[in-house]
Amino acid sequence: MMKQQWFDEARFGMFVHFGLYSAAARHEWVQNYERLTDAEYRPYFEHFDPDRFDAKALARRAKDTGMGYLVLTTKHHDGFALWDSALTDFTSVTACGRDLVREYVDALREEGIKVGLYHSVIDWHHPDFTVDWNHPRRDDENAHELNAGRDMARYRAYLHGQVRELLTGYGEIDYLFFDFTYPEAKDGWDGKGPEDWDAQTLLALCRELQPNMLVNDRLGIPADFVTPEQYQPTAPIVRDGVALTWEACQTLNGSWGYHRDNTDQKSATLLAQMLTDSVSMGGNMLLNVGPDGRGAIAPRDAQVLDELGDWMRLHRDAIIGAGHAPFIPPREGVYTMRGDRLYLHLFSWPMGFVHLPQLAGRVAFARLLNDGSWLKTSVSDPDQQADLMTPAGEAEGTLTVHLPVRRPDVLIPVVELTLVVD
Repeated sequence: MMKQQWFDEARFGMFVHFGLYSAAARHEWVQNYERLTDAEYRPYFEHFDPDRFDAKALARRAKDTGMGYLVLTTKHHDGFALWDSALTDFTSVTACGRDLVREYVDALREEGIKVGLYHSVIDWHHPDFTVDWNHPRRDDENAHELNAGRDMARYRAYLHGQVRELLTGYGEIDYLFFDFTYPEAKDGWDGKGPEDWDAQTLLALCRELQPNMLVNDRLGIPADFVTPEQYQPTAPIVRDGVALTWEACQTLNGSWGYHRDNTDQKSATLLAQMLTDSVSMGGNMLLNVGPDGRGAIAPRDAQVLDELGDWMRLHRDAIIGAGHAPFIPPREGVYTMRGDRLYLHLFSWPMGFVHLPQLAGRVAFARLLNDGSWLKTSVSDPDQQADLMTPAGEAEGTLTVHLPVRRPDVLIPVVELTLVVD
């Protein structure tokens, strides 16, 4: 599909979770986890002051990290809207006089980055959104009685109305990430499924207002791509024999919103491996940052993004526009492929040689991608016997690439192999 060509080529995007929970600084689900009432949550609204939220700097940061698109939380589960919604005063405009969605989309377009929006179909603030097993009020005394008078039909109209505002008031939107559907019953409560959102009508509204926009699968009905979260697939995602478009959603430290005391930070090397791994299986990676209570990227996150950006500047050809390769990689790493270029990402650095099945006679040139330096290749006699200082021959059709003893000082060394075109 032409409309997803940019998505398939970009491979790497930035997720931005920002809202009232950022000042709470203890997870974006803090209202749920701590069973906070509206009154207890209200101070974060009354003191919302994102004076360091700089959409232009955010866009440049994403671009410098090698990302082709951003996705901003327009509204998370707490119901707080980062735009000038006419349907509620629970907005950033009311709280601090700023339409952060407007600032964001303008900044992305200025940098030539694709515009993505996240929108939660859940809303714990709305008086008609019924209490369920995710709701902060689920453990109140006589909690089930709180649903008397709540009307999901009124909430659906509100939900659809807010989506309409976002898709008509901010120009062309490239990507919409809905979140999320949970139809199963739990702890004596019903969940919420596609019928609660009127998912078919909502998706049709998206198609009508933004026909070129990609929509994820979290309305509970099929759409344009699937979204594995907080785990890495181990193979291309296939359903009923058809390869699916997919994007792994990952955090820097396990939290989406700013969590001051969570120091479970992933290393830049691990994140680069996760990105490479995703691309090797034909997928994307959407990497989250949670700006702090003032809207700035935390220093620990900025450092990791800097390291990823340095790696991407040297190795972007192995990621952007690349995808799954029809070859069996060696045990030391994975392949990505773009046109006639095959990229071997070495997760471990072998001593002297790496052996590549099926590639004898199929490679015209080999080099390290970080500095463009040539690498010798050879093919051994499969019948060669191991001796004191002579290794055994490799299997028929194996290409051996000769490597320097010292591993290049990059997150992941990449060998670029130019294939012989038949």
